[in-house]
Amino acid sequence: MKYNELQVNKNTRPTRAGRGISAGRGKTAGRGTKGQKSRTGHSKMPAGFMGGQRAIMQAIPKLKGFKSIHDKATVVYTDRLNDLSGKVDNFTLADHGLIENPYTKVKIITRGELTTKIDLETQFASKTAIEAIKGMGGSFKKVAVPKRIATKKEEVKA
Repeated sequence: MKYNELQVNKNTRPTRAGRGISAGRGKTAGRGTKGQKSRTGHSKMPAGFMGGQRAIMQAIPKLKGFKSIHDKATVVYTDRLNDLSGKVDNFTLADHGLIENPYTKVKIITRGELTTKIDLETQFASKTAIEAIKGMGGSFKKVAVPKRIATKKEEVKA
């Protein structure tokens, strides 16, 4: 057994505030003298209460609407897909410069005409875009956003 491995239990009782002078925390019981926080019931103040002054929630200006926590999908138009053929997914779109990052949501929207047959595998597509793809003999499959693969850092030899 080592000194730092000893299991020591605390033998002291919790202090009982406000139980007389001999108890050590009598009279004001550690609350100081006078004021709102020295009185009973001070812990029941509502959140943001500032001593009867206007509450902090009322003082802060409010903004209309709300901000979504979800990332917006990157939009790709159907007329930009004419240069592609075969299976088209996020990585293919990123390779051809239609989206910046293959690990984001992609939505295909109709604009112009689609002239090539493609098998599209993205996260979203409008109804008219799906009809245009199927009209050219292609297909649409809804897939999840690709996950990033963690790569090991190369060891630097010194």
